[in-house]
Amino acid sequence: MMRTATYFFIFLNLSLALFEEPAVYPLPFLATSVLEVLCLLVFLGRLTHFAKVTLHNVFWKDTKNICIMVAILLSLTDLAIYGVLRLYGVRSIRWSRIVRPIFLINFAESRQIRRAFRSIRNTLPEITYVFLLFMFSLLMFSLMALKLFGERNLQTAEGLPYFRNYLEIVFDLYVLVTTANSPDVMMPAFDFSSWYALFFIAFVIINTYIFMSLFLAVVYNNYKKHLKNEIRKLAYMKRRKMIEAFNLLKEQEGEQFVVREARWKQLVKLVAPDTSNSHRELLLRISDDKQKGFVDKKSFVQLADLLNIQVVTLKIRRHPLARWAPALYGSAPSRLLRGLVRHRVFVWTYDAIILINAVFIALDEESPYISYAEWVFLALYIVEILLKVYTYEPREFFGKTQFWNWFDTLIIFAALTATILNATLKSTMKYNSQQILDIVFILRVLRLIRIVDSIQRFRVIMNTLINIVPTMLTFGGLTLVVYCVFAIIGMELFHGKIQYFPANSNAPHALECGNPALKDSLFARGKYCKNNFNNFASSFIVLMELTVVNQWHVFANGFANVTAQPAKLYFIAFHIVMVIIIVNIFVSFILEAFFVEYSLEKSEVETAIEQKIQELGMGVQEDELQHEQLLDNMESAEHELEGEGGAKAQSKGLVFKIASKRYRTVDALLQRMFEAEIPLEDEGPSFEEILNLSPTSAVPRSPSSESGA
Repeated sequence: MMRTATYFFIFLNLSLALFEEPAVYPLPFLATSVLEVLCLLVFLGRLTHFAKVTLHNVFWKDTKNICIMVAILLSLTDLAIYGVLRLYGVRSIRWSRIVRPIFLINFAESRQIRRAFRSIRNTLPEITYVFLLFMFSLLMFSLMALKLFGERNLQTAEGLPYFRNYLEIVFDLYVLVTTANSPDVMMPAFDFSSWYALFFIAFVIINTYIFMSLFLAVVYNNYKKHLKNEIRKLAYMKRRKMIEAFNLLKEQEGEQFVVREARWKQLVKLVAPDTSNSHRELLLRISDDKQKGFVDKKSFVQLADLLNIQVVTLKIRRHPLARWAPALYGSAPSRLLRGLVRHRVFVWTYDAIILINAVFIALDEESPYISYAEWVFLALYIVEILLKVYTYEPREFFGKTQFWNWFDTLIIFAALTATILNATLKSTMKYNSQQILDIVFILRVLRLIRIVDSIQRFRVIMNTLINIVPTMLTFGGLTLVVYCVFAIIGMELFHGKIQYFPANSNAPHALECGNPALKDSLFARGKYCKNNFNNFASSFIVLMELTVVNQWHVFANGFANVTAQPAKLYFIAFHIVMVIIIVNIFVSFILEAFFVEYSLEKSEVETAIEQKIQELGMGVQEDELQHEQLLDNMESAEHELEGEGGAKAQSKGLVFKIASKRYRTVDALLQRMFEAEIPLEDEGPSFEEILNLSPTSAVPRSPSSESGA
């Protein structure tokens, strides 16, 4: 609840920019001021609460807390000054709005965003050297372009002088690196002489392909190095804390120290209260393999890994028809029918039907044969659902984690309803029920994702995409911070300089976006007037378009024309921060995620769990469950599994399985990859040494591990 409330007020504080001048939805200054003060009081209360539960010297040494306090003080001061000046009719700038993203970054709940910023900070030194070389190359090519083309009296397509101003040449060639003005920037020189194309080809090869690739390589190399260092710290910290926990709970048993079974159960129930009793017993059987009544140090240290591996407990339950009509449900024709439904050929057949249906959707809908075919496809889909409900236990088939079953059923019945309404009403409206029906059938085509998921290589890609979703949210927060800062700066620099007018407007200079400085410019001719910094929402849209890169030089030139030429530095700075640094870090993470997904095998702990499950005779194989297409999405602690004719023919009891790999985060996989390199007897360095580990430092051994060696 505290975390949710903190995030709510953080985003409320950020969203105030929508209601403050210049506003999308204007609110009185008093209203926005009260809301901002409320947010700041909540932040101060959260910080005070954190100070109460943190050691005094630790709290004041934490830069996060100092940043929050400074941001609160600056915001209150700026709000007071702005309010007083407003009373006297003096216009001023709300400069403290730029510090609002600090609250999103520095609260304890945002550690993932801080990690992303640390990656940027750690990467900057290496990027700086490459960037300086890139700028040297850019300036040298600009100088050559000035000497080659400056005295030729060439003109651009707009009739402007071509490559006669050195600073404009630097900007145009920087834009060429992003390919946004290619081949337009080359054409005047190319028209004059075909040989001049060699200059631009050499420039693109060196700066676009080589230097931009170097940026990615440097970012990836440094990101991987610092990420491994952070994961190494986490792994050693966990190992050290588990050993301290053992030392607090240990009792002597003969010549060794152990943790008694009763205390072990009490501990697991305390730290993992949602774990089922059957799951806890399974973990105890793994930790106390010989059932001695205690857990030794080596097994205890692995407890955190055991709890991190998701084991799904499956309750075996018979189909209702097996209880109500056992003779009918257990008959030979019934078993044959259920066997056919469970077979992969059944899935492939309906995948082929979906493909054929997709072709029919693309054909002429006015044809009566197409209309009849839709009824046939609809009947086939209804038969599919009925057969699956007959074969699989209904409560399991419609379980809360069975997304595809719910999706298929809802789409089929929506299509049935729409088809009946379409045939009955024969609507003549522009957006009639037939078009709604088409949308429903197009949604059916989305089931093709199931085909992708059934192919091993495609499944690796799908697993990676699912695993990186939490990190995509982290980079979404990072992007939000950058967008907020640049949007606020952009509103202060360019607010009101460009106006949007409807197509039929008679306002002066409507065709020039309300500013005569844009007459005959590419910005005005392209009708980009709505791309402005007149409010927070419009600023975000412009920044999104700048991130995509296409035509960003048109925006830069347009805003420079209505202000001053140095305004282009704003757009260059955004491109460097967002596209060159942040996007490359995101690409680096995706690369690392794919490498991990492709290379990582099962851990020793997972193998031990699976072996114990099979020894107990309570296992169900992953591939069997995938054949049934029922249990792929299970996550919760306990589920039910059909027993009659199911994957494991048991009439009562429990079965277990390791949860699907698609629910493991990339951070967890990376941590497991590094932990595989640490011997179980290695207690690791001390806390102080762990915190001071650098990416290039060797890992210090603890005295105990050295003496043991």
